[in-house]
Amino acid sequence: PGKIFCVVTDADISRAWAPMDTRGSRIHYLAPTQRVVERLRLYGVPKENITLTGFPLPKENIGEKEKILKQDLWRRLRVLDPTGVFHKNYGDTLEQFLGKKPKCIYCKDQRVWVMFAIGGAGAQRNLAAKVLKSLSVHIKTGKIGMHLVAGIHNDVEQFFKKHIKKLGLANFMGKGIKIVSAQTKDEYFHEFNMALRETDVLWTKPSELSFYSALGVPIIIAPPIGSQEFFNKYWLEVIGAGVAQENPKYTHEWIMDYLDNGWIAESALQGYLEAPRGGVENIRNVVFK
Repeated sequence: PGKIFCVVTDADISRAWAPMDTRGSRIHYLAPTQRVVERLRLYGVPKENITLTGFPLPKENIGEKEKILKQDLWRRLRVLDPTGVFHKNYGDTLEQFLGKKPKCIYCKDQRVWVMFAIGGAGAQRNLAAKVLKSLSVHIKTGKIGMHLVAGIHNDVEQFFKKHIKKLGLANFMGKGIKIVSAQTKDEYFHEFNMALRETDVLWTKPSELSFYSALGVPIIIAPPIGSQEFFNKYWLEVIGAGVAQENPKYTHEWIMDYLDNGWIAESALQGYLEAPRGGVENIRNVVFK
């Protein structure tokens, strides 16, 4: 028998991932971060059984030579900086890492699109409803849009539609509110990736979705569930790619404050700069060499 490949999708890793006899194991770990590499070494895993790969992110969100990623990030940073304070402070840095600023950054509207990702089998749907209610004032005025991620769970989609109607937002479906859902996982993954290109802020518990910060998508961190998510939250905050949510009842107030001060734009850039994203190619090179 050959090697067993283990793809790690969290920013840190517990002792349970490694067998008691680490020296005799055939498991080869594909680690997304240096912290995971260091942790595995502490657990006794030989260095030859560990490859630092970066996070595996969809090619359709990156493109050749990161063309799609950089195009989307330029657009996102424009929307996330309504007062211009971020570009004033980091303009030279942006061109250093993203290339020359496009003369015309395509932006079909001025809304800041917030994606709320519902974890698992619909966990935190009630939190999403609170956020939607708070942001309804900005949805109506054209300042904010929301992608509500229902996945393949029809009950979550119906839950969203019920609350959208209850809040008097039915007329904004498709233009100020979009539900990301599909019948199959393959269809959903594609729909999610396309919605993510339009997304300016990702609101999620710090699950494996944390690594989408590497695409320059800033994270608003919902309360963690499970120890690995506490570590992911810590990692996001340390690299500056995410901020913990404040009171969801007052989202319409604090999120505008964050935008006006350029803090969310800064998180977008930090995620792009600090989170490794070459996972797909690196994993392919290891597994199929």
